[in-house]
Amino acid sequence: MPSPEVLALLRRGTVIPAHPLALTAERKLDERRQARLTRYYVAAGAGGVAVGVHTTQFAIREKGLLRPVLEIAAGEAKGLIKVAGICGPTKEAVAEAALARELGYDVGLLSLSALRDASDDRLMEHARTVAEVIPLFGFYLQPSVGGMQLSHAFWRRFAEIPNVVAIKMAPFNRYQTIDVVRAVAEAGRAGDIALYTGNDDTIVTDLLTEYRFGSTRQRIVGGLLGHWAVWTRKAVELLEDVRQVTGPVPPGLLSRAIEVTDSNAAFFDAANGYRGCIPGLHEVLRRQGLLEGVWCLDPREGLSPGQAGEIDRVYRSYPHLNDDAFASMIK
Repeated sequence: MPSPEVLALLRRGTVIPAHPLALTAERKLDERRQARLTRYYVAAGAGGVAVGVHTTQFAIREKGLLRPVLEIAAGEAKGLIKVAGICGPTKEAVAEAALARELGYDVGLLSLSALRDASDDRLMEHARTVAEVIPLFGFYLQPSVGGMQLSHAFWRRFAEIPNVVAIKMAPFNRYQTIDVVRAVAEAGRAGDIALYTGNDDTIVTDLLTEYRFGSTRQRIVGGLLGHWAVWTRKAVELLEDVRQVTGPVPPGLLSRAIEVTDSNAAFFDAANGYRGCIPGLHEVLRRQGLLEGVWCLDPREGLSPGQAGEIDRVYRSYPHLNDDAFASMIK
């Protein structure tokens, strides 16, 4: 299990940005900007960082960058919850989990994409094996960006693994999100397993909603989000605003929910099937002065036609959502 302090913060709920990858124009790791980006998240008030995940680019593994990228973030994110992405078939996943523990990471965000055609029994065997090495942050990723549909029955069994401490729900689907929350309730682990939104299309609504199954009450307590890799100070303020709601939801907060979703559509390139989601985040970070360019490890990956214009639009429409002046002060 993570330390009591980490577990308490995880269950209380916090902002966990999915950490991007800073590259030079030659598509080499920009260690200085990579470290500065982590310092931005720390200064912004994030409670954790998730590294080696989709937003960090899965190709860091084949490029030999997994260890250095994990090391840089671990060195800068002292006192934060450190979440390491865990990928691949069981042998590779166990090796990544062991590396993460060696480098001081608290939790492993478990991707199941490498076992796409596996049965639930095989998926459970995989999860239990990795959980013996590092506490697990379950991950329901939408199929359009490499995930797979997972049944309520799977999540019910997954929630029974003692070393599961949190689950990120990112299916971009209300039915499937409810499947996970209900599974945790039925497993008797409400309040024990921390629920985090990864549904970038409905972040604020997820955070505002109380889920009720019989006498069990549950809330999504925070977010582990690529969207929160940018404008992070404002994300921290948003989560605090949500926490202050004790009665009817203020109309202004519901309006902000739409503004955040509209911004996400531009950043994540929703109009083009999310093809430009990583370069879109890089473009916002470039405008914030935190990255030099939008380069990805794959030279074919870049902004979609019209995406920069959409980012211009949301900057104009929702100037209160950006924290560019704050980001410019990070050294």
